[in-house]
Amino acid sequence: MGRLAVLSGVEVCALLSKHGFIEVRRRGSHIVMQKKSGISTCTVPVPDHRELKPGTLLSVIRQSGLARSLFEVE
Repeated sequence: MGRLAVLSGVEVCALLSKHGFIEVRRRGSHIVMQKKSGISTCTVPVPDHRELKPGTLLSVIRQSGLARSLFEVE
């Protein structure tokens, strides 16, 4: 397991968009991304900050269901 990259909220949203998520709405400093698959919907709120803290990034990874390796430093 590698080290998590330091990413901004916009960079995380771009990565989520590449994997089928779409921006549903913005409110204040949060962007809400959703991905519909069959009858279920996965909703992930992403803070629109310059740098996401490691715990926040891990939470986004867990909620999105994507592989952690996508968010690691190469």
